[in-house]
Amino acid sequence: MWKKIGLGVLLLLVVFGLWQRELVSYGWMQARGQLRILWNTKPVSEVLANPAFPDSLKQKIELIQEIKRFAIDSLGLDKSGSYESFYNQQGKPILWVITAAQPYQLVARQWHFPILGTFSYKGFFEKDRADTTVAELKREGLDTRIGEVSAWSTLGFLNDPILSSFLDRPVGSLAELIIHELTHGTLFIKNSLEYNENLADFVGEYGALRFLAMKYGVNSIPYRDYLATKSFYERYDGHILRGTQTLDSLYRTFKPTMAIAVKDSLKWQTIRQIVVSSDTLTDERSKDPVRSLKKRRLDKLNLPNNAYFIGYLTYRKQQNRFRQEFDNQFGGNFKRYLTYLKQTYPSL
Repeated sequence: MWKKIGLGVLLLLVVFGLWQRELVSYGWMQARGQLRILWNTKPVSEVLANPAFPDSLKQKIELIQEIKRFAIDSLGLDKSGSYESFYNQQGKPILWVITAAQPYQLVARQWHFPILGTFSYKGFFEKDRADTTVAELKREGLDTRIGEVSAWSTLGFLNDPILSSFLDRPVGSLAELIIHELTHGTLFIKNSLEYNENLADFVGEYGALRFLAMKYGVNSIPYRDYLATKSFYERYDGHILRGTQTLDSLYRTFKPTMAIAVKDSLKWQTIRQIVVSSDTLTDERSKDPVRSLKKRRLDKLNLPNNAYFIGYLTYRKQQNRFRQEFDNQFGGNFKRYLTYLKQTYPSL
């Protein structure tokens, strides 16, 4: 009997593998990439005890430990085994994410994954495979974007390591990153990517400000620089989100009979105007350069496309919603707000 059951299970696995060959292949690639990283991590205690490791970088690792304790003790995020190990990237990127969108609609390509749900981006530990996927999407006529990823969360399924690239970040950006990823491990709603990313952005920024105020004080350079950075990017986000509304309004005027050349001309003219008008944004940061779209060459090959704007809709569209809910309904009490979110929304 057990032999028959075993053969039946094996047959089902073979059928599933043939039916979902691409999904199985992709899953194996992701697992292999993640395991390669985890296999080559070192415990933080070992790195801190290594005399060959620079003191300046050890201080950043200790700072990450402090940020994590703050996120758990003061913000109420879930306890986690993440950021207790270290992975040296040797100066190389290790993960790429692609997004794609319809050429004349702000509609993202969706990818579906068992258990995790639907995502409007797809990650790759292998650059060649990411490039192949981008080429396939372009052949479908989609706008595409590929970018290196500085961090990711395994949502508590695994213990995520500190990546060596983290250590190059200023303290405010580092705090925001760690708290953002720990938020994913605390609350992640299936098939609600926009909600998840906007929430993690909100918590990351709020938590970073509180951490900087606690550690350095509100009059310190780290706090004031992070506040200036946050203020600049809020203006930048608002500019891009207004641009998405302009593009959406334009695309709604397109008729099926309209010539492709006319659609393209109107599309790129509008995007170029969004880029040029970003020149009016002011920046009070003391060190960081202005990183806005105006730095791009204003030609079709380098202008951002719909996939770029989709990214802003995914990560930044709901920021005001969280701020208003947090302030108006919970009076700025973050632990009460987090408890409400965890009770209201079922997490993975």
